Amino acid sequence: MADFTESVVLVTGAGKGPGRRVAQAFASHGARVAVNDISPVNLDETVARIKADGGRVQAYVEDIAKKMPVQALLNQVLDDWGRIDILVNCAEVEPVLSVLEMDDWDWQRTLDVNLTGAFLLTQSVGRIMRSQGGGVILHVGERARGIDLRTAYYASKAGLAAISALAAYELSEYGIRVYHVQPEEGQDTAAEVVALCA
Repeated sequence: MADFTESVVLVTGAGKGPGRRVAQAFASHGARVAVNDISPVNLDETVARIKADGGRVQAYVEDIAKKMPVQALLNQVLDDWGRIDILVNCAEVEPVLSVLEMDDWDWQRTLDVNLTGAFLLTQSVGRIMRSQGGGVILHVGERARGIDLRTAYYASKAGLAAISALAAYELSEYGIRVYHVQPEEGQDTAAEVVALCA
Protein backbone atom coordinates (compact mmCIF):
# COMPACT_ATOMS: atom_id res chain seq x y z
CA MET A 1 0.00 0.00 0.00
CA ALA A 2 1.37 3.42 -1.02
CA ASP A 3 2.40 5.66 1.84
CA PHE A 4 2.43 9.41 1.22
CA THR A 5 2.89 10.44 4.85
CA GLU A 6 4.35 13.95 5.00
CA SER A 7 4.05 14.41 1.22
CA VAL A 8 2.24 17.56 0.14
CA VAL A 9 -0.16 16.94 -2.73
CA LEU A 10 -1.87 19.78 -4.61
CA VAL A 11 -5.03 18.73 -6.46
CA THR A 12 -6.75 21.22 -8.76
CA GLY A 13 -10.37 20.78 -9.73
CA ALA A 14 -10.86 19.05 -6.39
CA GLY A 15 -14.38 20.35 -5.79
CA LYS A 16 -16.08 17.38 -7.43
CA GLY A 17 -15.68 14.37 -9.71
CA PRO A 18 -12.24 12.86 -10.33
CA GLY A 19 -10.46 15.72 -8.54
CA ARG A 20 -12.39 15.09 -5.34
CA ARG A 21 -11.77 11.33 -5.54
CA VAL A 22 -8.04 11.87 -6.16
CA ALA A 23 -7.79 14.22 -3.17
CA GLN A 24 -9.60 11.73 -0.93
CA ALA A 25 -7.37 8.89 -2.14
CA PHE A 26 -4.16 10.75 -1.32
CA ALA A 27 -5.50 11.80 2.07
CA SER A 28 -6.36 8.18 2.85
CA HIS A 29 -2.71 7.32 2.12
CA GLY A 30 -1.43 9.88 4.64
CA ALA A 31 -0.72 12.85 2.38
CA ARG A 32 -1.24 16.47 3.35
CA VAL A 33 -3.66 17.58 0.65
CA ALA A 34 -4.05 21.08 -0.74
CA VAL A 35 -7.33 21.15 -2.65
CA ASN A 36 -8.09 23.83 -5.23
CA ASP A 37 -11.20 24.78 -7.13
CA ILE A 38 -12.84 27.94 -8.39
CA SER A 39 -15.97 27.16 -6.34
CA PRO A 40 -15.72 27.41 -2.54
CA VAL A 41 -19.04 25.59 -2.14
CA ASN A 42 -17.72 22.48 -3.86
CA LEU A 43 -14.46 22.62 -1.92
CA ASP A 44 -16.32 22.76 1.39
CA GLU A 45 -17.78 19.33 0.65
CA THR A 46 -14.39 17.90 -0.34
CA VAL A 47 -12.75 19.24 2.81
CA ALA A 48 -15.58 17.96 5.00
CA ARG A 49 -15.29 14.44 3.55
CA ILE A 50 -11.52 14.29 3.98
CA LYS A 51 -11.63 15.63 7.53
CA ALA A 52 -14.40 13.18 8.43
CA ASP A 53 -12.02 10.38 7.46
CA GLY A 54 -9.22 11.85 9.57
CA GLY A 55 -7.25 13.37 6.68
CA ARG A 56 -5.20 16.55 6.61
CA VAL A 57 -6.50 19.08 4.09
CA GLN A 58 -6.58 22.78 3.30
CA ALA A 59 -8.76 24.51 0.68
CA TYR A 60 -7.52 27.13 -1.80
CA VAL A 61 -10.00 29.00 -4.00
CA GLU A 62 -8.29 30.33 -7.14
CA ASP A 63 -8.82 30.34 -10.91
CA ILE A 64 -5.91 28.34 -12.36
CA ALA A 65 -6.53 29.76 -15.86
CA LYS A 66 -4.64 32.97 -15.03
CA LYS A 67 -1.01 33.51 -14.03
CA MET A 68 -1.50 35.75 -10.99
CA PRO A 69 -4.05 33.46 -9.29
CA VAL A 70 -1.76 30.47 -10.00
CA GLN A 71 1.13 32.26 -8.32
CA ALA A 72 -1.11 33.23 -5.40
CA LEU A 73 -2.26 29.61 -5.05
CA LEU A 74 1.27 28.22 -5.05
CA ASN A 75 2.54 30.87 -2.64
CA GLN A 76 -0.30 30.07 -0.23
CA VAL A 77 0.40 26.34 -0.39
CA LEU A 78 4.12 26.91 0.21
CA ASP A 79 3.37 29.26 3.12
CA ASP A 80 1.06 26.67 4.72
CA TRP A 81 2.84 23.40 3.92
CA GLY A 82 6.42 24.39 3.00
CA ARG A 83 6.66 22.36 -0.22
CA ILE A 84 4.77 20.70 -3.07
CA ASP A 85 5.72 17.09 -3.76
CA ILE A 86 2.93 16.14 -6.15
CA LEU A 87 0.65 18.17 -8.42
CA VAL A 88 -2.45 16.48 -9.81
CA ASN A 89 -4.22 18.78 -12.24
CA CYS A 90 -7.88 17.75 -12.63
CA ALA A 91 -9.30 21.22 -13.30
CA GLU A 92 -11.24 21.41 -16.54
CA VAL A 93 -14.27 22.84 -18.26
CA GLU A 94 -16.25 20.91 -20.82
CA PRO A 95 -18.81 22.82 -22.88
CA VAL A 96 -21.03 20.58 -24.99
CA LEU A 97 -21.57 22.74 -28.04
CA SER A 98 -21.18 22.11 -31.75
CA VAL A 99 -18.68 23.96 -33.91
CA LEU A 100 -21.53 26.03 -35.37
CA GLU A 101 -23.07 26.83 -31.96
CA MET A 102 -19.99 27.57 -29.83
CA ASP A 103 -19.15 31.20 -29.20
CA ASP A 104 -15.63 32.49 -28.78
CA TRP A 105 -16.02 32.89 -24.99
CA ASP A 106 -16.71 29.16 -24.49
CA TRP A 107 -13.84 28.26 -26.81
CA GLN A 108 -11.38 30.58 -25.08
CA ARG A 109 -12.44 29.66 -21.54
CA THR A 110 -11.98 25.96 -22.34
CA LEU A 111 -8.47 26.56 -23.67
CA ASP A 112 -7.66 28.87 -20.75
CA VAL A 113 -8.61 26.35 -18.07
CA ASN A 114 -7.70 23.07 -19.74
CA LEU A 115 -4.53 24.11 -21.55
CA THR A 116 -3.17 27.45 -20.34
CA GLY A 117 -3.83 26.50 -16.71
CA ALA A 118 -1.95 23.23 -17.19
CA PHE A 119 0.98 25.09 -18.75
CA LEU A 120 1.12 27.70 -15.97
CA LEU A 121 0.95 25.04 -13.27
CA THR A 122 3.58 22.86 -14.95
CA GLN A 123 5.94 25.78 -15.35
CA SER A 124 5.58 27.21 -11.85
CA VAL A 125 5.36 23.93 -9.95
CA GLY A 126 8.21 22.60 -12.08
CA ARG A 127 10.41 25.44 -10.85
CA ILE A 128 9.44 24.72 -7.25
CA MET A 129 10.15 21.00 -7.67
CA ARG A 130 13.46 21.69 -9.40
CA SER A 131 14.63 23.60 -6.31
CA GLN A 132 13.37 20.76 -4.08
CA GLY A 133 15.20 18.10 -6.10
CA GLY A 134 12.20 16.38 -7.68
CA GLY A 135 8.50 15.66 -7.64
CA VAL A 136 5.57 14.44 -9.71
CA ILE A 137 3.28 16.43 -12.02
CA LEU A 138 0.24 14.63 -13.35
CA HIS A 139 -2.47 15.94 -15.67
CA VAL A 140 -5.77 14.12 -15.97
CA GLY A 141 -7.44 14.21 -19.38
CA GLU A 142 -10.04 12.18 -21.18
CA ARG A 143 -9.58 9.96 -24.19
CA ALA A 144 -11.68 11.05 -27.18
CA ARG A 145 -14.56 8.63 -27.80
CA GLY A 146 -15.71 9.08 -31.35
CA ILE A 147 -17.52 12.16 -32.53
CA ASP A 148 -19.50 14.31 -30.11
CA LEU A 149 -20.09 17.99 -29.34
CA ARG A 150 -17.00 18.70 -27.23
CA THR A 151 -14.78 20.26 -29.89
CA ALA A 152 -13.02 22.76 -27.62
CA TYR A 153 -12.58 20.14 -24.90
CA TYR A 154 -10.91 17.60 -27.18
CA ALA A 155 -8.75 20.29 -28.80
CA SER A 156 -7.53 21.39 -25.35
CA LYS A 157 -6.85 17.81 -24.25
CA ALA A 158 -4.80 17.12 -27.39
CA GLY A 159 -2.69 20.12 -26.47
CA LEU A 160 -2.44 18.87 -22.89
CA ALA A 161 -1.02 15.56 -24.11
CA ALA A 162 1.66 17.43 -26.05
CA ILE A 163 2.57 19.71 -23.13
CA SER A 164 2.79 16.70 -20.80
CA ALA A 165 5.07 14.76 -23.16
CA LEU A 166 7.42 17.68 -23.71
CA ALA A 167 7.50 18.58 -20.00
CA ALA A 168 8.25 14.95 -19.12
CA TYR A 169 11.31 15.07 -21.38
CA GLU A 170 12.51 18.48 -20.22
CA LEU A 171 11.96 18.07 -16.48
CA SER A 172 13.28 14.52 -16.12
CA GLU A 173 16.82 15.83 -15.62
CA TYR A 174 15.61 17.50 -12.41
CA GLY A 175 14.05 14.34 -10.98
CA ILE A 176 10.53 15.48 -11.91
CA ARG A 177 8.19 12.88 -13.39
CA VAL A 178 5.38 14.20 -15.60
CA TYR A 179 2.38 12.09 -16.63
CA HIS A 180 -0.77 12.54 -18.67
CA VAL A 181 -3.50 10.13 -17.57
CA GLN A 182 -6.40 9.40 -19.94
CA PRO A 183 -8.72 7.07 -18.03
CA GLU A 184 -11.07 4.75 -19.84
CA GLU A 185 -14.76 4.94 -18.99
CA GLY A 186 -15.42 3.17 -15.69
CA GLN A 187 -11.74 3.14 -14.74
CA ASP A 188 -10.71 4.13 -11.20
CA THR A 189 -8.79 7.31 -11.97
CA ALA A 190 -7.82 7.95 -8.35
CA ALA A 191 -6.23 4.51 -7.97
CA GLU A 192 -4.25 4.96 -11.20
CA VAL A 193 -3.02 8.39 -10.16
CA VAL A 194 -1.93 7.22 -6.72
CA ALA A 195 -0.10 4.23 -8.23
CA LEU A 196 1.79 6.42 -10.71
CA CYS A 197 2.87 8.83 -7.98
CA ALA A 198 4.12 6.13 -5.59
